[in-house]
Amino acid sequence: MFRKLVLTLALVIASVSVGAKEVNRQDPYQMIVQVSDQTFARLKAEQTQIQQDPERLKLIVEQELMPYVDEKYAALKLLGPNLKGAKREDVLVFIDAFRAYIVASYAQVLTQYTDQTIEFEPEGRVDDSRTITGVKLEIIDSPRPNIKLEFKLRKDKSSGEWSAFDMIAEGISMLSSKQSEWSGKLRQEGILAVAKELQTLAKTPIRYENKS
Repeated sequence: MFRKLVLTLALVIASVSVGAKEVNRQDPYQMIVQVSDQTFARLKAEQTQIQQDPERLKLIVEQELMPYVDEKYAALKLLGPNLKGAKREDVLVFIDAFRAYIVASYAQVLTQYTDQTIEFEPEGRVDDSRTITGVKLEIIDSPRPNIKLEFKLRKDKSSGEWSAFDMIAEGISMLSSKQSEWSGKLRQEGILAVAKELQTLAKTPIRYENKS
C-alpha cells in the first residue's frame, strides 16, 4: 500500500522539471506548478517512444528532474548521525550513489503515468526569512482514491533558489522512511555498503508494472 502511494507521489515530484529559463525558482509554489504542467506535457507527448524504450525515462529524469532536486541535502539528511566520523570520500560516494538511485527510482515511477490531474492548494505567501517550506497538492486519480501530498523544498541562502528534497503522504516522509529502512545497515555495515546497494538498485532495468 505505502509502496504504491510512494510511486504515485514520486510521480508528481518528477514533475519538478523543465528548462531553468522557464521556471521561477525564487517562488516555490510557482516552481512546482510550472514544472508540473511542463513535465506532464512532455510525458504525454513522448508516450510512444517511452513505451518502446522505457529506459528513455532515465533521460527525462536527468534532464527534467535532477536540476531541481537537492540530492546532496537529501542524502546528508538521510545519513543523519551516520555522518559522524565518516570519511569525506565515503560520503561523496554515497551522495553519487544516492543520486543514481533517485534517477532510476523516478524513471520507474514515471511508468505509472496515465494522464493524472493535479490540484494545488491556494498559493500562500512564503516569508522571506524561511528556508524550508512545503507545497500541498492533491492527485486526482479516478476511479482510485485521491492522494494528498506535500512537497518539502529548501531555499539556497546564496541564490534564493528553491529545490525539492522530500515528499510527505498521509503524514509519512519519504526521506524518513528510507532513513529507517537503511539505518540498520548504515550503522552495522557502513556508508560504502549502502552506497554499493544503491548502485546495484540504480542499474535495475526500467519496466512497466501491472497497474490493476
